[in-house]
Amino acid sequence: MSKSKIESLIVQLENYLECWKQFNRYISLARSKQFNQDDESQFLEVKSMITQELEMLLTAFEGGSPDKEEIHALLSNAPSIRFMSELSDGSLRGMENQWHKIFISWQSILGQLKAQQRMESNRSFFSRLFGRK
Repeated sequence: MSKSKIESLIVQLENYLECWKQFNRYISLARSKQFNQDDESQFLEVKSMITQELEMLLTAFEGGSPDKEEIHALLSNAPSIRFMSELSDGSLRGMENQWHKIFISWQSILGQLKAQQRMESNRSFFSRLFGRK
């Protein structure tokens, strides 16, 4: 994978992970039952971004990413903050555990990309040092 493609994927995945962090924030809002209509609208936007970016990322990581069906199941089980706020504490904990598993999988992929980026940078440094391309 080229250096520029790796860098582009790192930026894309870091932005995607921010959406996942926001998703978790909405689970917390549901638990506290402290949300309003703007939160609901923003929650739907975050879910839309997660779903759309997922498709783009899956094409880049063929087979090395979290399971698409698992992600869709989590998003489907959270149609709104209000809905989540009416779930039992155990159900919310299950949702948080599912979120955490997916989040850690994406963090692992980000770490792998950063390792590739570092190897490419080292390779480029030695190529310049010894006059090779």
